[in-house]
This record gives sequence, structure tokens and C-alpha cells, in this order.
Amino acid sequence: MVGFGLGLKHAIEPDHLAAVSTIVSDRKNIWSASLIGGLWGVGHTISLFIAGILVILFHFQIKDPLAMILEFCVALMLIGLGIDALRKLAQGGQIHWHIHRHGGITHAHPHIHDKEKTHSLKAPAHARTHHGLKLSPRPLLVGMVHGLAGSGALMLLILSTIASPAIGAAYILVFGVGSIGGMILMSTLIGLPFHFTTIRFNHAEWLLRGAAGLFSLGFGLFMAYEIGFTQGLFRF
Repeated sequence: MVGFGLGLKHAIEPDHLAAVSTIVSDRKNIWSASLIGGLWGVGHTISLFIAGILVILFHFQIKDPLAMILEFCVALMLIGLGIDALRKLAQGGQIHWHIHRHGGITHAHPHIHDKEKTHSLKAPAHARTHHGLKLSPRPLLVGMVHGLAGSGALMLLILSTIASPAIGAAYILVFGVGSIGGMILMSTLIGLPFHFTTIRFNHAEWLLRGAAGLFSLGFGLFMAYEIGFTQGLFRF
């Protein structure tokens, strides 16, 4: 129960939300936003489980310098995600609606074509890509990087309080399930404003995407400074 609760809490840490918000901002489909959170949680759990097995079976320890380097990698990743989100926003794009008919019911959903892809809208309908639930491995990889960076505190807990390897592995999995559930919930909530503003308020949607990019960039720069100079990673 404690592991599951800590997993839920772990999902709402600012660096996690900053990373996921930049990816979710490209999605106008609620289910797609939820799946992004789930993929992040799966990647996060994979990294934690691998690190946990190394600690449990081989007594591998993550020293402070390595932990800081991993955290600094997260900061660089947040900076990159923020810059990428702002780059897409600056390039502009065209809001386009896909209209489908399934089971006698007609529905439409929006998405944004990047500027370089806008010309493809002139192509025949069958040549266009359906973007409804199309996902990339990016949220999985982002989750794995976060999992590695956050493994130091978890490993300390395992080494100090859990004697049984089976219970230690089970703890990591339960913690991972909690983080997956928490991030699915958070990415869904983050995706709601993007979904509704795209449909009704294009300017508000543009501002939200910009805010997500700036938040990720700003928090990444703050983390990089804190780890590199305040915590002493770059002290020689």
C-alpha cells in the first residue's frame, strides 16, 4: 500500500509533469494523452525494475556523483523538450479536422499539422495519415530516463529496509503500477485543456502550448543550475 501510494505521489513531481506536458501538448485526443502517461509510467517502471534487480542480486550501489549526473541528464532532457515544443509552436501549423463515420455515427477530431506537413493536406484523403492514437516511443524513453534518475532514493530504501529479494522486486512493481496510474491520470487532466481549447479557442490553445514549452525549458534550466552549481556537480 505504501509503495502504491508513493508511486502515485511520484507521478506528480514537477519534472515529470514538465516532461509529459510538452508531449501531451501535441495531442488533441484525450485517449492519446492518457496513453502517453501510461507509456511514461511503463518506461519509468522498466528502469526502476532493472536498477532494483541489480541492487538486490548484485548489491550495486548508485553513488552520489552518478545520481547527480543522471539527474542532470533529466534537466538536459527537459530543456530539449521545452525547446522542441517552442520550436513547433514558432513554426506554426494548421488545425485540421478528420471526419469519420463508424457504426452509423459521424464524428470529428482535430490535430495540428506542422508547417512542413501542411502541404500534405492538399493530397487525397487516403494519402493522409490518421493521427488519432498514433504514438511514438518518446514518452517511453522519457519515462526510462526519469526512472534511472530517480532510482537512487528507491535503492536506498530497498537496501535499508527490505531483506527479501522477492519482496523487493514486488515493491518495485507495485510502486511502478502506482506511478503508471498516477501519470495516466495526470496526463489526462493535462490533455483536457488542450482538447477543449483546440475545438473552441485557438488562441488559448496556442498560449497553453507555449506555457508547456516554457515550463519545461525553465524548470530544466533551474534543475541544471541547482545540480551543476548548488549541489556541486561542476565543482572541481
